[in-house]
Amino acid sequence: MNCRFLLAGLLALLFSPFADAQSTQALTAHRWLTTVNRSALLEPQSAPIRFTATSTALRTIMVNDMEQYQLIEGFGFAVTGGSADLLMRMPASGRAALLREIFSPTGDGIHVSYIRVSIGSSDMNDHPYTYDDVPAGETDPQLRRFSLAADRGAVIPVLKQILAIDPHVKILGSPWSAPAWMKTNDDLKGGELKAEDYPVYAQYFVKYIQGMQGEGIHLAAITVQNEPLNPKNTPSMAVFASEEDRFIADDLGPAFARAGIHTGIQVYDHNPDVPSYPLSILADPEANQYVEGTAFHLYGGSADTFTKVHDLYPRKGLFMTEQSITEKPGSPTLDIAEAVDRVLIGSTRNWSRNVLLWNLAADAEAGPHTNNGGCTGCWGALTLEGDRVTRNLAWYALAHFSEFVPPGSIRIGTNNLEQLDNVAFLTPEGKVVLVVSNTGNFPFNFAIAYHGRMAVTSLPAESVGTYVW
Repeated sequence: MNCRFLLAGLLALLFSPFADAQSTQALTAHRWLTTVNRSALLEPQSAPIRFTATSTALRTIMVNDMEQYQLIEGFGFAVTGGSADLLMRMPASGRAALLREIFSPTGDGIHVSYIRVSIGSSDMNDHPYTYDDVPAGETDPQLRRFSLAADRGAVIPVLKQILAIDPHVKILGSPWSAPAWMKTNDDLKGGELKAEDYPVYAQYFVKYIQGMQGEGIHLAAITVQNEPLNPKNTPSMAVFASEEDRFIADDLGPAFARAGIHTGIQVYDHNPDVPSYPLSILADPEANQYVEGTAFHLYGGSADTFTKVHDLYPRKGLFMTEQSITEKPGSPTLDIAEAVDRVLIGSTRNWSRNVLLWNLAADAEAGPHTNNGGCTGCWGALTLEGDRVTRNLAWYALAHFSEFVPPGSIRIGTNNLEQLDNVAFLTPEGKVVLVVSNTGNFPFNFAIAYHGRMAVTSLPAESVGTYVW
């Protein structure tokens, strides 16, 4: 156990008004609820839930703040190029209000603290591009034509506006493809990075990070390649484990060191059904020295794999960098319990320091996206139609965490119950946050145990509750 985490928890307990389990002072929890039938959407419940010394025969979630795990870095969304375009089409006053609701660390918003951007375009842009596109048949090994111009119309202005609201928002950058002239197929879709262009591509990352820094935008971390085993998106690029390993060890890591860049490098950035990919890189000491941790998605495999990687390399971070929790806007139900259980509870119970959902915003047609390989069913946490804003499944799923669990919180111990999966955190202010997902198709009565006291509560079928005390 990290001694810093233990000390933080002990201090929180010592100075908490609830430190003494036998205190006569009442201990109450407040609950926010989202139901499958939409009768409650992150709705604060008026009646507090009281902890008493009375025992109960109900199934019980045991919350143990002396059992401490990973530090939480944040929760958020991918701010894709398409998301930024849609935000910039809003009236300025509406955009400002919406971004404050999303990113302000205080007030009544959802307190998003971590975002992901694409290095170049993703498949959720209206067209594919990189920062050094040249006519077919030409190359630019000195990167003389490198330019962030394609991002100056929407992405950079939106990021600056976000950082003006909260300068501490963390930003992860991920490329979907190297420039076509660096690739074996001379195309932004598919292909591989030419071996002779590894050093050039490393300098491409350096120029991007330095260029964004010049705009006042600091990249906390990058991944080497989004979904390196998926060459089907437009754009995309195949990067096999041995190739990513050598690129980091021989080119990217040394290039960052020479340039004085402290942006973290996260490996893999794909599904946990191929754990050998990140493990082979972490096993190489030449690459390992430059790596801060492993990035995972959850389209295939299980979050249990995160723990297996953590157990082998406990000093390296685990990061959940992409997962789509999607539904078509206008759905009469909100299938939140399963999504929260599998993605957000599953990731954080398995050592992930963050959760980033795909993606922040789309229009009513799940666009903009590229043709011939763009995601046609990524509806976004928000549907934006001019100044009209619709909040979708991913918004509420993430908000059950982001609104209550700030960066610097620590995951603490709980026992999982069948159909009542859960996770708990201790915040820097000494509050306990417990998120419970009822994946059953009937209501559950259950108890929460904390410091020798019990609180009796319930959750409707297929619903999610966040408890704070």
